Amino acid sequence: MNKIHLLFLILLILSSSTIFSQNLVATVENSSDNKPISSVHVINLTQVVGVITDKEGKFEIPAKLNDTLYLSYLGFKSIKVRVTNDLLKFENSKIQLTELAYALEEVIVKPYELTGYLEIDAKNVPVSQSFRYSIPGLPSRGYEGGSRNSGAFSKVINSIFNPVDFLYNLFGKNPRQLKKLKQMKEDYRIRELLSSKFDRETLVELLQIQRVDIDEILRNCNFSDSFIETANDLQILDAISGCYEEFKVLNRK
Repeated sequence: MNKIHLLFLILLILSSSTIFSQNLVATVENSSDNKPISSVHVINLTQVVGVITDKEGKFEIPAKLNDTLYLSYLGFKSIKVRVTNDLLKFENSKIQLTELAYALEEVIVKPYELTGYLEIDAKNVPVSQSFRYSIPGLPSRGYEGGSRNSGAFSKVINSIFNPVDFLYNLFGKNPRQLKKLKQMKEDYRIRELLSSKFDRETLVELLQIQRVDIDEILRNCNFSDSFIETANDLQILDAISGCYEEFKVLNRK
């Protein structure tokens, strides 16, 4: 290979790296009035990295052609945007979000007949009956038995020492999804978004699984229905990740 060909090859590689590795800059607006929206969470689902729009609605995020962006903001419909050449080329690109229309409905709150005295009110307010058991020697915060009954602890033991087939089928045979799971836990922007959400939408998009699969994973990992229904998305993410890490330890040959 002569020097001319070598120089051409170097220039081609540099050009390719510029094309495939760059930051996308755009502005998020309200579709109803074209005003910028600040604090919108923008996640690159392909590269698993997140940012937040500034006070002018602008954001900058690593992206390449055909990556998928996921935009989420309270009170607005979440959307997915495919990265095109136009988005990468122009820094004044606009992405619009549409406000959700909420119908106000009558809400009936069950009275607890509170008196203002702690000792009395503590007896009137219902307490969750879900309990967790810690297993010495395992790197875990504990296993949720669901209730304090004669079969609860045996249920925990069975869930630990039997293979978690459903979890393995979803993640064990897909290293890329496991890598994404770890990336999600390490990106503080994504964690910040998940800590404020309870709808599982972002988790579904990031993990590329159905919501029913998320619930099934947690049940196989012996989390109670109470936890599944009330935990925020970040708690769900940590529960799934922790469960899989324990599964790997217990099934290591």
